Amino acid sequence: MNIFKLIKSLLVAFCIPFILTACTKPDWSKTIEPNGMERARTNAREGKGIQLFKSNKSNNFMFASSNPMWRASLDTLDFISLANVDYSGGIIITDWYSEESSNEAIKISIRFLSNEIRADGLIINLHKKTCKNNNCTVKPLKNDLIFDIRDKILKKAVLYKVEDDAKGKKKSRAILSSD
Repeated sequence: MNIFKLIKSLLVAFCIPFILTACTKPDWSKTIEPNGMERARTNAREGKGIQLFKSNKSNNFMFASSNPMWRASLDTLDFISLANVDYSGGIIITDWYSEESSNEAIKISIRFLSNEIRADGLIINLHKKTCKNNNCTVKPLKNDLIFDIRDKILKKAVLYKVEDDAKGKKKSRAILSSD
């Protein structure tokens, strides 16, 4: 019986701090902006909330359309419908794709590890679905198509980067000449 009294008193002693902290009064001096758009602007200025864009050190915001690797990947996969695209999570997953045979289809997933244009900056996975008599199996594929897709993305990304750099230089020259 003594052990039960000890456990009971320990539980009471353990719960008292939680009960006492729950009794604090809320701070009513803080007000919430009723206008949602203004609240969103304030949160974006302060860096709070969901970030739909990444900020570099000079506070110029980079949207997904300004990332050459991302744009090159989307352009490379434009022949296939996309099932999941998440820039902030760094992943593109296509839907199942079949050209000739309805019994076989492939799915491509690209996972971004870096915004830099590098071969090891992305991981490409292929899966092949084979169906026979309504019985389907899915297996990962390891073949040259992965390397072909990676090479095509990298080549396009380099071209986009060169174009973006040229536009940036042209824009900075225009700003300097107007001063």
